[in-house]
Amino acid sequence: MVRDNNPRLEKIKYLFQYTGLSVIILVTWQTLFYLGFIKPIILPPPTRIIATFWELLESGAMARHIGISVLRVLEGFGIAAVLGLGLGIAIGLSRTLDRMTDLIIQVTKPIPPLAWIPLAILWFGIGEQSKVYIIFLGAFFPIIINTIAGIRQTDHKFVEVARVLEVPSGKFISQMVIPGALPAIMTGIRVGLMVAWICVVAAELIAASSGIGYLIMDARQLSQSDVVLVGMITIGVIGKLMDSMIKRLEKRLIGWRVSFAGD
Repeated sequence: MVRDNNPRLEKIKYLFQYTGLSVIILVTWQTLFYLGFIKPIILPPPTRIIATFWELLESGAMARHIGISVLRVLEGFGIAAVLGLGLGIAIGLSRTLDRMTDLIIQVTKPIPPLAWIPLAILWFGIGEQSKVYIIFLGAFFPIIINTIAGIRQTDHKFVEVARVLEVPSGKFISQMVIPGALPAIMTGIRVGLMVAWICVVAAELIAASSGIGYLIMDARQLSQSDVVLVGMITIGVIGKLMDSMIKRLEKRLIGWRVSFAGD
């Protein structure tokens, strides 16, 4: 079978495949609204959501809420990335440290960040620190667990060869273990970022007066379903943009990896 390698046609095909299903859903959604099958109080049509977003954008409220939520996510996720990567690499390389920390990690990991809110308020008050702490907790565990798993995936044959050749430990770790663990580490970072955005709504329950999570909760109390959907979609779009940035970084760091992308 001969494939058409025309770059322009390939781009059009990719764009159609990438956005086609979303467009179909939006058109169907809008059509069902016009036909009266969907009540606007339950699920506003896409045109109403776009109009509401534009109103919030023109008033300056949306930019303010987005800016504050993004800053909180970056702070919590940044701390989680530094600690998660550092501790994950240390635990992955040390059997003793793994034994010392495994019980704590395994017991703490299943606790949802929402359950930590009362303690966060007691420890940090109702200011920014408690909100950043909740986001940090959500992002921390995916990063540290994937980092440990990536380090442990190092083929034992490479370890034996390094010992026979008397390769220095620092060189072996920096040139063999860490590069081999990068795919798992990057997966942990991407999942951690996703969970950080999930935790924004929970974090902004703590006496917040701004942020996308606050916008959603305030609109829910006022039964403004269009504003709720604007907030939800905004979180999704920003999360997608940040994830795309990490994917670009991932391609630069592990461009050597050839993976199956489907037929």
